[in-house]
Parts: sequence; C-alpha cells; structure tokens
Amino acid sequence: MASRTLGELFDTFQQEAFRLETLDDYSKSGNVDAYQAFLAGKPQPTGYNADWVAELRSHTSEGKRVYRVHVLSRPLTPYLRFELGWGYQKNVTGGEEFFILDTTGKSNPLQGAPDFWLFDDVTPAVMSYAPDGSFVGANVLPAEQTAEFRAYRDKALAHAVPFTEWWAKYGE
Repeated sequence: MASRTLGELFDTFQQEAFRLETLDDYSKSGNVDAYQAFLAGKPQPTGYNADWVAELRSHTSEGKRVYRVHVLSRPLTPYLRFELGWGYQKNVTGGEEFFILDTTGKSNPLQGAPDFWLFDDVTPAVMSYAPDGSFVGANVLPAEQTAEFRAYRDKALAHAVPFTEWWAKYGE
C-alpha cells in the first residue's frame, strides 16, 4: 500500500477517526490569531474554525464518528482554556465528540503514549510537535502497529468522562 498523508486519511476514512491529545500547549499549531485574541480577552471571531466544523459536519452527516480524548490536569494552561472554551465548544456543533481524562491528583494511565489519530480502527498516525507547540508532522504507521494504538484508545476512553460533564464541573 502506498504511503498516505494525514489529509488523505481524513478524506478517505469510512467509519471513525479517533484522536488522543496529550499536550498542554498546541498554540503554534494553528489558530494562532484566534489564540492571541482569546488571550487579549476579545470575543471569538466570527467564522472561527468554520472550515474544520464544515469538514466535521460532512463526515458526521454521513454517519462517521470523529471523537477525541484529551489527557490533562488542572489548573488548565492558558492554551487549554482556549482549546476547550473556544475550540471544543465550537467543534461540538459539527458533531465532534470530546472526552477528558483528568489526571489531577492521580497518575496518568497513558504516561508515555504519543499524540495520535486512529482511522477506522486500523490506521494510526502519530503526531509530532516541537517543544513550543509547533506541529512538526504526522507519521502514518503500518497496520501491524495498530494494536498498540487501539489499546491506548480503549484505555483513554475507559478513564475519561464526556467533555460536557467535565466542563460543567471544571470549565472556566
């Protein structure tokens, strides 16, 4: 099989796309202007994240599932307040599902797990970031490595709670 890119995987997945987020700061990976507006106390820009929400709607309207678990601890970093308060709240309108694995005061059951996407339960793509939160690239892995990423996903979901439930309790 030919090597595929992350974009191609998003264009061709048939049933589900799962994301595990493990970092506290992705501030240099996209929506930089919106993040700066958030930090400055400005209102969310009109049309914020519109392209992603439209892509989500195209997938979810076809019955596909897009969902993620974010591993985090409180207090939230400024970036996490932005991502959860603006990003997740907006992306839910496109049908994306979010879960939070809150490790505050307890050990992380996914210590050492990488950030990744898992497409259709068979194609993992590990996400790489620089120390400043800049996206470096995605490494699409062969199907032989899928079991490890399914295990990460299953463990994350077993320890996570739905975002809306968590946000109602801890949202800022």
